[in-house]
Amino acid sequence: MSMRQTAAEVAVVDYGLGNLRSVTRGLERAGAAVDVTDEMDAIAAADGIVLPGVGAFSEGMENAGPFRDLLVEEAEAGTPLFGICLGMQMLLSSSEEAEYAGEGEARGLGLIPGTNRRFPETVKIPQMGWNTLTVQRDHPLVDGVNGEYAYFVHSYYADPENADAAVATTDYGVDFPSIIANERGNVFGTQFHPEKSGETGLQILRNFVDLCTE
Repeated sequence: MSMRQTAAEVAVVDYGLGNLRSVTRGLERAGAAVDVTDEMDAIAAADGIVLPGVGAFSEGMENAGPFRDLLVEEAEAGTPLFGICLGMQMLLSSSEEAEYAGEGEARGLGLIPGTNRRFPETVKIPQMGWNTLTVQRDHPLVDGVNGEYAYFVHSYYADPENADAAVATTDYGVDFPSIIANERGNVFGTQFHPEKSGETGLQILRNFVDLCTE
């Protein structure tokens, strides 16, 4: 039989920030068995990990603090780790947001070295709505995707140290990376919400689920 015997077990990290229901529903539609959890053992046992998130970077990192070592260990072990929106920004090293909000320095996970920068004042902040994805290089996450629209809500964008970290870019006052990945390819994130991005988002979630079963 060519069909998968079992669905990929995906752990959605519940650290108190993020619309977990819509992410869970999107992953289930993409064929995953989803466990929304704050249990370390369940996260470690999963085939893939999703780090969702909406809100402020410093609050996100503070809430996710207890999971930091585990997430880094799993990433280094090769487990697929998918950050969505704030979750993607948390994969980077730091963000201007904490400084901008007068909260000092907040340290990201550092799995994809770089900084989250605030959009220039020349554009409406936050970017809210649909915008185009331009794929810059091959990655399993973007199989079957290019030039489609995705749904964004954010005021900060990723500025990775390594330009090759950009898998896809989007233009909003600046040409910014809307999908990033580490060199090894198992840690990646989308600045947009795939679970709110229609068929394009579903394709990306399916690609993630396929990655988790490899």
